Amino acid sequence: MIDVALLGIIRRWHIRDQIPLREIARRIGISRNTVRRYLRSEMTEPSYAERRIASGLDKYSLQLSGWLKAEASKPRKQWRSLKQIHADLKELGYEGSYDRVAAFARQWKAGQTEWVNSSSKRTA
Repeated sequence: MIDVALLGIIRRWHIRDQIPLREIARRIGISRNTVRRYLRSEMTEPSYAERRIASGLDKYSLQLSGWLKAEASKPRKQWRSLKQIHADLKELGYEGSYDRVAAFARQWKAGQTEWVNSSSKRTA
């Protein structure tokens, strides 16, 4: 992984000190092609693809979304708490923490309010 400081060193060695690419690659311990790519590009800092790590909650996301949708249609006094929903997921075999369920619920709710707001703009 290259950071901005290392990128600056590569450029300084190549432009100011006239050190060959092969020598820069040897000193830093990265590929010569990587050094060449960073020198040719105009970017000021490297970018990396975002990793998507599978969550233990992914298997239960459809079930959880269905429960959240059903709870949202009920009157507020009749809603189950997220702790109760987490306990129900545990009975189904979910081994994760309550925090993951709460984060999923927050994200789901934000997506629902965004969908409602965008659909109300279309009908106006």
